Amino acid sequence: MKRSLYLFHLCLFLTASLWAGNPDRQGEAGAVQLLLNPWASSAGLHSMNTSFVRGVEAIRVNPAGMARVNKTEFSLGSANYLQGADIQLNALGLTQKVGENSAFGFSLMSVNFGDILVTTTELPDPDPDGPTYNINFFNIGLSYAHVFENKVSVGVTLRGISESTSDVSSFGFAVDAGVQYVTGEDDNFKFGIALRNVGSRMSFTGQGLATNAQAADGDAYNLTLSQRSAGFELPSMLNIGASYDFLIAEGTHRLTALGNFTANSFSRDQIGVGVEYALKERFMLRGAYKLEVDADVTQESVYTGPSAGASISVPLSKERKSNTLSIDYAYRTTKVWDGTHNFGIRINL
Repeated sequence: MKRSLYLFHLCLFLTASLWAGNPDRQGEAGAVQLLLNPWASSAGLHSMNTSFVRGVEAIRVNPAGMARVNKTEFSLGSANYLQGADIQLNALGLTQKVGENSAFGFSLMSVNFGDILVTTTELPDPDPDGPTYNINFFNIGLSYAHVFENKVSVGVTLRGISESTSDVSSFGFAVDAGVQYVTGEDDNFKFGIALRNVGSRMSFTGQGLATNAQAADGDAYNLTLSQRSAGFELPSMLNIGASYDFLIAEGTHRLTALGNFTANSFSRDQIGVGVEYALKERFMLRGAYKLEVDADVTQESVYTGPSAGASISVPLSKERKSNTLSIDYAYRTTKVWDGTHNFGIRINL
């Protein structure tokens, strides 16, 4: 127990030593795909379940929760990002428990922008039947988590980030780290900290940055000049969350209340609250509300406001009721377009 308390207080010390970003830097970070959540269960809570998320979705929200998976979990997620913008998020993930207290995880997420018409300075209004190109955004994560004395769990994710077209590309690395602490007579109270998207600067390279220019002194030939793109930082953030489970009728009903604070390095900080109701852990309803600190209506981010979701879990075996198939759905309102719809399937073995 002393070791668990030491780790918990160490995480609190590290958190206190961090400072939130300057809102004047809003929009300066790149690789914004790292801020998108393709998983429906956590999206229904605005990704604010830092303190109690578990399984595959923990790889995105707080890797410490990955260690509390039963044995094996496989998940598929899809999101219609900003309904009407024709942008699709797709993801898959796998977590596997190793021994009594450790777990490994793998996740892959891609962003599909569809076919985009080619435009040039000579043809700013392209032919609808003209040539198209694709933008390829994806990130891959490898995670490890461990539980100490069933009270404190810690986890880390190493993530590779790729953004490219046919002639321009960029690649970088990011690290997520988190901790969860569980206490109370029935492990009712949970506390979590997650530091996300800390990594290398990224910049674009490739033939697409080359231009042709006439040689000096009026020579009759042209030179190919390579341009260097400016580097950009990753959108790092710190999440601090707490939750409490109200168990009713000997655990038949569970009502979880949560609160979360997000310190963003390149935008305003955010606070939010949420609630999740579960009936025998087979049917779940959830909802949350998030807002930005010191921001007026014109400055709020796209996901300021309410979110909601639901899950249905059915057992795959009468003998082992922990083997389940779950279907998740979430909806988040947005300031522009018509919101984001998330769908997911989870298999626990």
